[in-house]
Amino acid sequence: MKSTIKFTFTSKMWQDNEPFGWFFVSMTKEMSSEIRQYFKNQEEGWGRMKVVAIVKEIEWKTSIWFDTKRNIYLLPIKAEIRKKANLKVDSEFNISILL
Repeated sequence: MKSTIKFTFTSKMWQDNEPFGWFFVSMTKEMSSEIRQYFKNQEEGWGRMKVVAIVKEIEWKTSIWFDTKRNIYLLPIKAEIRKKANLKVDSEFNISILL
């Protein structure tokens, strides 16, 4: 995947269906709307779009998912990244997404 466009935002990590659910950060509605407007054709099943994510200088290939109830993209944060970056639920941090 060739990543050429960078979106940067600040968000808090949250956990779905605590205590055993996935961890996510939510992209802003404005940013999600812009991405969907220009890049919806890159979505795969269930509104999934491949991206490169960067948190605290840690970069990994992943996907964002479009949440049709909230009209925003969600970025899942896997355990490996949470541990490396020392990320905690409700802690605010900067995230970059490369499309």
